[in-house]
Amino acid sequence: MKKWLIRLMIIFIPLLAWIIHFLVTPLHINKSDLAIEIEPGSSLKAIAFQLVDEKILNEPWRFVLLSKALGQSTKLRPGNYNLNPNITPYQLLKSFVEGRATEGSITFIEGQDFNSMLDKIKANDNIKKTMKLYDTKAIASAVGIPYESVEGQFFPDTYYFSRNTSDIEILKRAYKAMQKKLDYEWARRAEEVPYKNSYEALTMASIIEKETGKSIEANLISGVFIHRLSIKMKLQSDPTVIYGLGKKFTGDITKKDLLADTPYNTYTREGIPPAPITMPGLISIRAALHPTKTEALYFVGKGDGSHYFSTNLSEHNSAVRKYQIK
Repeated sequence: MKKWLIRLMIIFIPLLAWIIHFLVTPLHINKSDLAIEIEPGSSLKAIAFQLVDEKILNEPWRFVLLSKALGQSTKLRPGNYNLNPNITPYQLLKSFVEGRATEGSITFIEGQDFNSMLDKIKANDNIKKTMKLYDTKAIASAVGIPYESVEGQFFPDTYYFSRNTSDIEILKRAYKAMQKKLDYEWARRAEEVPYKNSYEALTMASIIEKETGKSIEANLISGVFIHRLSIKMKLQSDPTVIYGLGKKFTGDITKKDLLADTPYNTYTREGIPPAPITMPGLISIRAALHPTKTEALYFVGKGDGSHYFSTNLSEHNSAVRKYQIK
């Protein structure tokens, strides 16, 4: 046998054995959330690195090599997949190529409260209901939320899942998504923001979410609230009053409502409320962490989703008469 052929075999046979071993060896995925979303337009390389980031693979290159060797590098389909923890790389690739995406979905929307989320979960026939009583303390414990309130702890998005995925698993995914987004944005926050921690920032983001009619104004509304805090002025946000009133709110906010003291009433109490009042989206989170510097202290809705901003009470009262009082 020629020497070059022997050398080739010395190189090729171990390489082939290495690839085959990789193909058939279960991954033993050590993560609680076994769902992964492949976004439309993702390249093979991007998918491989995503699998590493999400702790499904240890390194990306064997998966890339496997896909190319089998002629599947351009055939991976976008979608949301639930993975078996003992899936092999070959089975993983096959799932992506065959598009074995998940079967159910649920959408949580910015500005919804937690009770609205629960109503959606209860109404979704593809979700397995595991909790007899949807008690918030039990939910916080099951999901791993370290706060008394679960409000605002879930990221608004569409979540795809296999049929009979449990309600708690859905909530865990949404909670982990919020923590991932919040941690990322908190690490990149503006230096001047006054929050003690990311939870206070999330609470402020929830107020901004309820106050903002047009996303282009979110950072400016944030700036107004930060300005108020800086001069020890109360936040005076109507949505916090409404949230604190709960079922007592009749639909039209009154002077009596503004004076009804609750932990969330920012007309009667100083500083940031004790917990979020709704589920904020990414725009509101970023606005809370990157407020626009402004001298404005007041804003009033103009009826089209936008606001008129004022630097003093006299100007604000004129704007209220113009845009609000009929």
